[in-house]
Amino acid sequence: MSNVQTSSLKIIPQERPAPDELVPSRYAVRVGDIDVLVISDGILTPPAESMATNADPKVRGAWLDDRFLSKVAFDWALNAVVVRSGDQTILIDSGLGEEYPDFPRAGQFVHRLEAAGVDLAAVTDVVLTHMHFDHVGGLLVEGVKERMRPDLRVHVCAAETKFWQAPDFSLTAMPPTLADLARKASLEFLNAYRSHLRTFDEQAQVAPGVVVTRTGGHTPGHSVVRISSSGERLMFGGDALFPVSFDHPEWHNGFEHDPEEATRVRLRLMKELAETGSWLVSTHMPFPSVGRVATAGDLYRFVPAWWDY
Repeated sequence: MSNVQTSSLKIIPQERPAPDELVPSRYAVRVGDIDVLVISDGILTPPAESMATNADPKVRGAWLDDRFLSKVAFDWALNAVVVRSGDQTILIDSGLGEEYPDFPRAGQFVHRLEAAGVDLAAVTDVVLTHMHFDHVGGLLVEGVKERMRPDLRVHVCAAETKFWQAPDFSLTAMPPTLADLARKASLEFLNAYRSHLRTFDEQAQVAPGVVVTRTGGHTPGHSVVRISSSGERLMFGGDALFPVSFDHPEWHNGFEHDPEEATRVRLRLMKELAETGSWLVSTHMPFPSVGRVATAGDLYRFVPAWWDY
């Protein structure tokens, strides 16, 4: 059973980066005949303990020390993906969207899409791995919906849309401010995009070689996207896999709505990735997040791809 401490997590204030600061924000890969573009929305910095709410603080601290990471706040990359398959342009998740006072290093997704040459009006489909605020937020930025196609299709698991109509945060360790933000953003998204929704129960093909499949765990309708073409594969894992997942899959993330199931999901996905040799991209793995998964005894390790300039 989880021993999450719902009252102990607090937002860590961050410094706003200089407006002219140059950082890498996009990375292109090709999966057979399908183009995949990883877009960075920036960095979130939740409390370090939120990555392992059921861990012994000393063990968690040692893991962070071994990687020269802060034991106060933990940098989480915030990645989304643009996929071009045939005549479809598919946006997978949309980042935080707005700049929030607690997360000033994120909320750049729309600008970075434009910098990457992606026109919002060209997006035919959106796939949401789930409806947490850092995944739907980009779609809620003022003026974005009006720039999208009137026949835009938004693919999301039916269990996800049902859950967010009356969400249960009892097994999470989300600070109240973030729980309120998650509730508000999900309802705002449902109200704004209801006529565009294309819900599925367990699996749906979005485009040739692009399939979204429900995993559950992180949220009831959490899903991953598998991309395959000409014998090559890539999985966008959403929030199923975090940097710490490979060393400690049993550690519960504070944002998981069913931590025990989330552990089973990540173990199952890591096994699949190791067996198939599929590339992995995931929301909160360090940008550009492209790598493979290999076995490491009874566990797994993430092997980042060499940057291709």
